[in-house]
Amino acid sequence: MNTTEQSQSTTSVYLVTGATGAIGKAIARQLAATDNAEVVLVCRDQAKADNTVQEIIDATGNTKVRYELADLSVYGDIRALAQRWQGSLQVLINNAACTPRSRQVSADGIEMQFATNVLGYFWLTELFTDILRASAPARVVNVASYWAGGLVLNDLEFTSRRYNNDTAYRQSKQANRMLSTAFAHRLKAYNISVNACHPGDVNSVLSNNLGFGGHETPDQGAETPVWLATQPIGQQQTGKYFEHKHETTCRFSNNLKAANDLFECCEEYSNND
Repeated sequence: MNTTEQSQSTTSVYLVTGATGAIGKAIARQLAATDNAEVVLVCRDQAKADNTVQEIIDATGNTKVRYELADLSVYGDIRALAQRWQGSLQVLINNAACTPRSRQVSADGIEMQFATNVLGYFWLTELFTDILRASAPARVVNVASYWAGGLVLNDLEFTSRRYNNDTAYRQSKQANRMLSTAFAHRLKAYNISVNACHPGDVNSVLSNNLGFGGHETPDQGAETPVWLATQPIGQQQTGKYFEHKHETTCRFSNNLKAANDLFECCEEYSNND
């Protein structure tokens, strides 16, 4: 077998969070339809996970689709997932998010949007770094949003501000974009790229909770994350932000000091476990 043939037959393992939601399911299905793909869904609800896996297998004919159960707002669940992981991982796609209309806290006592949408991404990337390094070249794709801004570093959990789910969501998506840059600088030496993207405006439970609908289909919403996960640009670029498969200037990512300050804040939550 020559080098090209060997490369083409190598399995790429993808880990997709939030994979029972509208965009996450479309991401997982599109990945499963690519050559030599093994797709692992991270889900909270076992019944939804069973149904989603079977739906993707039926749609693609790819039987290398499975799931792992974990609550991504809980550090211990993510740590346990990383500890029981066997084999390689070429691509981590952080997609899971929530938008509760009232202020809720995780099992760890952390405001739910910050725990899931921000720390969930942070902890997965942090705890899977060794696995990604061993599998390199590898990538992390963070599903963020153009609907971002308003981050307050000294009130990340809305203990001082009045909680509003739209404000909390926008803050979390700004944080995703900032942390992508911070991780990109730290992981570049290990041949791990880290990029963020806006997935598209899809009608989903998440968007409905924010008071929005959506004019794009889940498959359209999945296009940019899948493109970054599978195409060469997703490995060649790192620390970048993309919309509609085009690199876009990110005003949040350009401030590396602020990104590192946020990174250090998130580290404290790991250290406090």
